[in-house]
Amino acid sequence: MKDGLTGKLDSIYPSVMGQRNGWLGGDGDGWERGPYWIDGLLPLAYILKDEQLITKVQPWVEWTLENQAENGYIGPVPFAEEPAYEAGLQKGMRKDWWPKMVMLKVLKQYHEATGDQRVIDVLTKYFKYQLQELPNTPLDKWTFWANRRGGDNLQVVYWLYNITGDEFLMDLGDLIAEQTFPWTRVFLNDENNVDPQSPWYFYQMKRYPFDQEEIDLLTVSKIGGIHTVNLAQGLKMPAVRYLQDKDKQHLAATKEALADIRKYHGQPQGMYGGDEPLHGNDPVRGVEFCSVAEGMFSLETILKITGDMSFADQLEKITYNALPTQASDDFMTRQYFQAANQVKLTDKMEVSFETNHHKGTDFVFGTLSGYPCCTSNMHQSWPKYVQNLWYATADGGVAALLYAPSEVALKVGNGATLKVKEQTGYPFRETVNFSMTLSEPAAFPFHLRIPAWTNNPQIRINGNSWKGTIRDQVAIIDRAWKSGDQVTLQLPMEIKSSQWYQFSTAIERGPLVYALKIEDKKVPKDRHDGYGKFYEVHPVSDWNYGLLQHELDDIQEHVKVEEADWDGAYPWNLENAPVQLKMSGAKVPEWSLHRDVPVMPGFWSKSIQDTSLVEEITLVPYGCTTLRITEFPVYNVPH
Repeated sequence: MKDGLTGKLDSIYPSVMGQRNGWLGGDGDGWERGPYWIDGLLPLAYILKDEQLITKVQPWVEWTLENQAENGYIGPVPFAEEPAYEAGLQKGMRKDWWPKMVMLKVLKQYHEATGDQRVIDVLTKYFKYQLQELPNTPLDKWTFWANRRGGDNLQVVYWLYNITGDEFLMDLGDLIAEQTFPWTRVFLNDENNVDPQSPWYFYQMKRYPFDQEEIDLLTVSKIGGIHTVNLAQGLKMPAVRYLQDKDKQHLAATKEALADIRKYHGQPQGMYGGDEPLHGNDPVRGVEFCSVAEGMFSLETILKITGDMSFADQLEKITYNALPTQASDDFMTRQYFQAANQVKLTDKMEVSFETNHHKGTDFVFGTLSGYPCCTSNMHQSWPKYVQNLWYATADGGVAALLYAPSEVALKVGNGATLKVKEQTGYPFRETVNFSMTLSEPAAFPFHLRIPAWTNNPQIRINGNSWKGTIRDQVAIIDRAWKSGDQVTLQLPMEIKSSQWYQFSTAIERGPLVYALKIEDKKVPKDRHDGYGKFYEVHPVSDWNYGLLQHELDDIQEHVKVEEADWDGAYPWNLENAPVQLKMSGAKVPEWSLHRDVPVMPGFWSKSIQDTSLVEEITLVPYGCTTLRITEFPVYNVPH
């Protein structure tokens, strides 16, 4: 990321990230894209302790902190008259509450990294400004984005309250919650159980007349066309609000929302079909990169508030499947949309709601293809995941809730300094090793998440089995520790199948989803338009395979796991995939491309009589693929 778009976006995208940006005091782009970039660059810079990246971050933070208006307003200075249009720039809407919410996240992280007191002073003044202004200029005054994304604002209000204890922040919390889209109520709606004649419905129609598709969610409930990034960000709002009002309906709402998303729009990699609006669970439907990044941040937020490990399971599934595949290995290009089934990526694809808006660039790999919002917002994904690998706990201990090679230092017990080094090949391997270094012997609890997908996990301390109880997917090892202690967590990964669109089947093992290995070639393209250079990806091996029902019926017997030699180097491509699966597949002759899209074949015939069509196929982790079939049709074959 440092050597890719995250570290170089100011030189790669200078029209937006250069000195003309409104968040640097300029007359250019003044909306969300600048803060989006810094929201990922800042945590990366401080995690790496990289002075070059910190230097890139600093002007954005300094300008915001040093140019607050007397009334408390922060952000780009509004124009006296709306500026003339410039292609590729979002110059207007400078008063909009929404982009300021992203900068609030930036300032919060900056304070956590540096302790700079100016952040507390500026945020206190800004939130007093909000409390005064919101009654007359509500969140949806200029655009509806702030109304849908008020949870981002609210969580920083609560963060500041936990530092200062200023009671006016609780009043502001109530006001922001009142003006934010009612996510809890929407998530809890029963299917087709909202009366279109109700006062509530007419209130929504009057308040949000420009957003009929989202209001339809209130009448057709689980199959509405709500905006996918709004949904990803809205997922956190009920849990954030729970911090203040303690209404347990909020927690139930988020659970129900995730279950409904899985049922009506879900794809195996943990995300949902939605090319801007939600569009069902067809595996060729696009998943926007911004939805991945924001969905991860919401789940990280919810996990910290609830301590519910099901959110960690969901977060890991997205992170180790959806996330790595949507950016190129060098982090210099990305897809605007990915899909569970994609076998040819071209500018001729006609599957996306946005096809006509972006001239076919939604699925190709580029810098400005599709919408450039993802070019700016993709950067928060990995750094914030790293921030959430480890937690201090209220009982004076430490918790590892997400697994990856890492190190952490923190205070435990009665103030001893603990350093833990985690060494693992997870998510490709089953074993996670922890080595402890302590400033002095100390007693404290060590919390370990046990994923829901594993059976018979094993924990060993210095080689000896731990026989404690696992509750709510957490093992708590409470004992006296000393330097040199070793903890080994063994998480057996069984091969499983799951059912998706039109009875199609996906193959999973542990936290990973597996997809057909399809060899590919990159085809550079430059149409000399506003979408810049990009490359298409074409298949050079067959892709039209179905799975065999009798093998799925006895999947442990028929699927072979092959682990490759792997030294921990970058794993997310076909060449370096640390593990693969071998099984049988049946060639499906009638499955062909429709406008470069692998539309699922019909199921009027679910049997293949010609056994010569059966071949051995290779599946690799979803995150290692660029082209893939993940949801397979299933056939009966004589055997």
